[in-house]
Amino acid sequence: MNRIALLAAGVAGAATLLAVPAQAGAATSTTTTTTTTCGASGLQAGLMTKVCAEITGDSVQFYGQVSLAGPPSPGGPAPETKELLTGLSGQVVGGASLGSSSGRTLFTASTVQVRGVGGTVPCGSTVHGSFSVAYYPWNPAPVTVDAVVAC
Repeated sequence: MNRIALLAAGVAGAATLLAVPAQAGAATSTTTTTTTTCGASGLQAGLMTKVCAEITGDSVQFYGQVSLAGPPSPGGPAPETKELLTGLSGQVVGGASLGSSSGRTLFTASTVQVRGVGGTVPCGSTVHGSFSVAYYPWNPAPVTVDAVVAC
């Protein structure tokens, strides 16, 4: 094989390789929008809690969030680390559970999210999520969210 034929074969092969990813990318180019709906915040022991539902198509993921209720006092001591007992649950209203999780979460001053509950639900369903935080000597004060999965 002469050099020109070898060069032509190499160029044709490279063009084929470069064309395949462009075609594959164009075929799978679909956009999905995620909508986040949060319930009312709750205040407890200097902490603010809320629960949110992230909805993408017919998929729902719940998360609970813990943050300081306000800024630390200037010149005061740094916030102490607290071991929080958290509970997160979700369900389709009038239907199946989307799961629940409970555990211990360390919190100092930065916002913390607790995730791990969700699933696929029928379009048009209403979902309900609940998030609670307990810290000795305070009992849990759950916050909730309801959202419609419109698809």
